[in-house]
Amino acid sequence: MEITLEHVSKHFKDKNNRSNPVKKAVEDVSLCLTPGVWGLLGANGSGKTTLMRMICGIMKPTAGRICYDGVDITQLDDAYRDIIGYLPQEFGFYPEFTVQQYLEYISALKGLTDRQAKARIDELLTELSLTDVRRKRILKLSGGMKRRVGIAQALLNNPEFLVLDEPTSGLDPAERVRFRNLLSEFARNRIVLISTHIVSDVEYIASQNAIMKNGSILQTSTTQELVSRIHGRVFQAFIPPQELGMWEAEPGIQIVNLRNEEDGRICLRYLGKQTDIPDAMPQAPTLEDLYLDLFPKT
Repeated sequence: MEITLEHVSKHFKDKNNRSNPVKKAVEDVSLCLTPGVWGLLGANGSGKTTLMRMICGIMKPTAGRICYDGVDITQLDDAYRDIIGYLPQEFGFYPEFTVQQYLEYISALKGLTDRQAKARIDELLTELSLTDVRRKRILKLSGGMKRRVGIAQALLNNPEFLVLDEPTSGLDPAERVRFRNLLSEFARNRIVLISTHIVSDVEYIASQNAIMKNGSILQTSTTQELVSRIHGRVFQAFIPPQELGMWEAEPGIQIVNLRNEEDGRICLRYLGKQTDIPDAMPQAPTLEDLYLDLFPKT
């Protein structure tokens, strides 16, 4: 089972820009998605959502094609939609629907029988800790609970290919951990694609990561292979507070994290050279370090 993208591009007309009337949201992307968890990392505006909408068949590419097991998804039509679960950044619902009513409605749209729907809804409500609010209107739920309802609808048809756009937005840390564990289990013999700029969502569970910038894929590899590109460039130093402004203004330094210490100093993690700050010590690079190196202004 694989999803292949062959030189996929998506261009939009920009009526407000006469000098450059074509906006290239996605440009010449080739990618082969195989079973496992895939992270699609990139800053806001990098083209992630446009790419995912094309992968789901919601939007047609300007150029290139997308195939499922070698067959163009435009030929598969409904058969392709039957194997997909999709969670957009913002999912729609009728304000008066309760959680139960909404999931029953989506189950019907996805072709589940009443018996299948009941069993699957009960299972997902338990897994996503939504059982206590099944009779509550979605409109009255917190942002995190609404997001969990969105995740549940994406999983209803037990899809072979699960596409999630910023799935953990609004979830608290404990909910994010439970969700990541759920995805790791679900991804056995399935393809799970997660688009996010919350790096921790994919750092530990993604078998592969694709880095997207300005509509193009910069690199595709494992987390370990990706972070190796900044090996020897991540350091930690302890500085007095009065020096912070100086180091923040230093052009060769990209500050990753700051932490106040009990002795009054500031612990500073940065990308640069060891000699940039006196007594700095090397640190093992993380995917977050790489992200900030690639997207220093985000």
